[in-house]
Amino acid sequence: MANINGKATEQNTYDAIVIGSGISGGWAAKELCEKGLKTLVLERGRMVKHVEDYPTANKDPWDFELRGALDYEDQKKHHVTHGIGFVGEDTKHFRANDLDNPYTEIKPFIWIRAHQVGGRSIVWGKQTYRWSDLDFEANAKDGHGVDWPIRYKDIEPWYTYVEKFAGISGAPLGLPHLPDSHFLPPMELNCVEKHAKQRIEENFEGRHLIIGRCAHLTEPLNGRGKCQFRNRCSRGCPFGAYFSSNAVTLPAAERTGNLTIRPNAIVSSLIYDDQKEKATGVRIVDSETMEEMEFHSRIIFCNASSLSTTKILMNSTSNRFPEGFGNDSGELGHNLMDHTYKVGAMGSIEGFEDQYYSGRRPNGIYIPRYVNLDEKTKSDNFVRGFGYQGGAGRSNWGSGVNSDGFGADFKDQLFKPGPWGFFITGFAECLPYHENKISLNRGLKDKWGLPTLNIDCEFKENEKAMNRQIRSDAVTMLEKAGFRDILSFDNQSPPGHGIHEMGTARMGKDPKTSILNSFNQVHAAKNVFVTDGACMTSSSCVNPSLTYMAITARAADHAVKELNRQNI
Repeated sequence: MANINGKATEQNTYDAIVIGSGISGGWAAKELCEKGLKTLVLERGRMVKHVEDYPTANKDPWDFELRGALDYEDQKKHHVTHGIGFVGEDTKHFRANDLDNPYTEIKPFIWIRAHQVGGRSIVWGKQTYRWSDLDFEANAKDGHGVDWPIRYKDIEPWYTYVEKFAGISGAPLGLPHLPDSHFLPPMELNCVEKHAKQRIEENFEGRHLIIGRCAHLTEPLNGRGKCQFRNRCSRGCPFGAYFSSNAVTLPAAERTGNLTIRPNAIVSSLIYDDQKEKATGVRIVDSETMEEMEFHSRIIFCNASSLSTTKILMNSTSNRFPEGFGNDSGELGHNLMDHTYKVGAMGSIEGFEDQYYSGRRPNGIYIPRYVNLDEKTKSDNFVRGFGYQGGAGRSNWGSGVNSDGFGADFKDQLFKPGPWGFFITGFAECLPYHENKISLNRGLKDKWGLPTLNIDCEFKENEKAMNRQIRSDAVTMLEKAGFRDILSFDNQSPPGHGIHEMGTARMGKDPKTSILNSFNQVHAAKNVFVTDGACMTSSSCVNPSLTYMAITARAADHAVKELNRQNI
């Protein structure tokens, strides 16, 4: 994949540098390369090439020595992700080594990282929803945080632009607060999900149950194959059926001849020129040789992921920016957000025993937000809102785990599917609290001698009030839909568990209260762009990745226009 530049020196100068190769970094690389810029992508992790570097993609459970479990040494290396069940023998190679990359939890926080070319785009959940002006106007209307410098109309054409290239399957619904995308044909709800949809929509005005909108191809697109319903997505998809940087944007960038990728390049800081009043490049540490190098460019896109990008900016001190790059407002590192997670209910249902489903659909259902949309749906208990994700299925081979049965009859019984179950879990919006923050910990260094992060973040009463309603409403909906043996749950998951961390270098209208302007440029250094989750000013309650894609494409278009005008 592209040119691996392993012997670069300070003379290596490019038109653009992109820090990070995940969802937003891949889009930055594609857009800048296609617009003619010689672009260097710096990735702190190893090279991962599409298809050939997916070693477990076609393995079955019996192909793994421990049937998918981690051995003791790997459990230590991945103690953060292993502790919450987000890593196994089939995916450990796509998860960061937590021992080499420590951080300090001032309050409980789960920081899940993926250090390789493609980043977390290889292992993400692929749920893709547009934001609306309900989200972009929320801060201005209820007074939390600062106002976004953009509205839906500014980003709407860019949503369409990235959707057409990425491939989003789903169905239109016509809700103003959850705008429809440019869709490929939707996946199908199974029989129990269709039943739940009918009963919920009959009993609750304004509530809808739909198939998830997801970045999975349901028909071939641009040479990529459609989804095979294997549900082994987190191992890498050899068909290119789901969106990842490795399968989609980086190959597009490579086809231009303008792309250079340098893996194993840990960016430590940006280089600022006082006389030119702009950034001129970046400093890196080679993760394998420990060699320190510099690379130079006209523009820099920061896409290392929310906390990693802000860590780089905080470590980029100079006479002009003694408190971190672009930090004139003092807001760098503040306003960290995530979505609440693992709160909801589950139950079983009688009937439907004569029906099943085909394949392992890598998608579930979605119940869009239905509170605080207008005066009619206004809650007196909290501001903002939440939505649900989940799905229905039948128990199968797993029903034999820890069973006392044996022999032919026992094995035959395992071929018979068990009862139908259904679950929904809520994702609630987190407000942008100034006191939810990160800071550099220079007393604790990582494997490469760089400072680590202190993370001081918590959900507060507004989020907890939403979680209480999420749990209560989930039970009520399942009851009305005819489910039984209903069990509600609230795992009280800390921030980070939703893996939607965002904020810490927010966009805004006023340089006195924000880091970035309406085109994601650092207010005080216009040739530096931040278009990953760090730029977010509020968190909505829907998955943010589609918005990262659109914001990145929009910013790249602006960057090239400004370069051509010689404004940066």
